[in-house]
Amino acid sequence: MARPEVLDRIKEAEEEADDIVAEAEAEREERIAEARSKADSIRDNAQEEAQSLKEERLEDAREEIEAEREEILAEGDAEREALESRAAENRTEVVEYTVDLFKEAVDVQSQT
Repeated sequence: MARPEVLDRIKEAEEEADDIVAEAEAEREERIAEARSKADSIRDNAQEEAQSLKEERLEDAREEIEAEREEILAEGDAEREALESRAAENRTEVVEYTVDLFKEAVDVQSQT
């Protein structure tokens, strides 16, 4: 084989090797881009799930707080009604006691 032919074959082999390396680099870049895209998609899905779970837990907490609020209000109403009932029961006695105190005060003043 003549020297120019050998040089041509070496040059062809180098060009072929360069092409293989370029293809490999292009394929690597494509795989990296796909992996990044997939990672972005996974991250976005995870964020959406986290937001959904957060909203669900927040709604559950609101419902629990509302139920507790209603219970506290009901207890407050029951206590108010009990106090009003006791006050109504004692009203006559209080009026009588107040009238007696007034009479005593009037008697004391009239005696002086």
